[in-house]
Amino acid sequence: MLVLSRRNGERIVIDGRITVTVIGVRGRQVRLGIAAPAEVRVWREEVRAEREPAAVQPDRSLPAGPQPICRCRGTDGPVARAGSV
Repeated sequence: MLVLSRRNGERIVIDGRITVTVIGVRGRQVRLGIAAPAEVRVWREEVRAEREPAAVQPDRSLPAGPQPICRCRGTDGPVARAGSV
């Protein structure tokens, strides 16, 4: 696992196709914006577990931490509201 520190408004790019932007930080909650091609599925872990229970096997070697992710499409597409993905 790669662990990075980012501040508000800063981004990381994955594989040249996926951009993750820190939208805001409030206390222990971090809001992320994710811009990805339409064919890339982005799931919050708990939603994926509900839909595909066998597909989610937590990595017990990693410390428990925040569980992102919602489907966010940046300025070039719709933004999914929490719980809608």
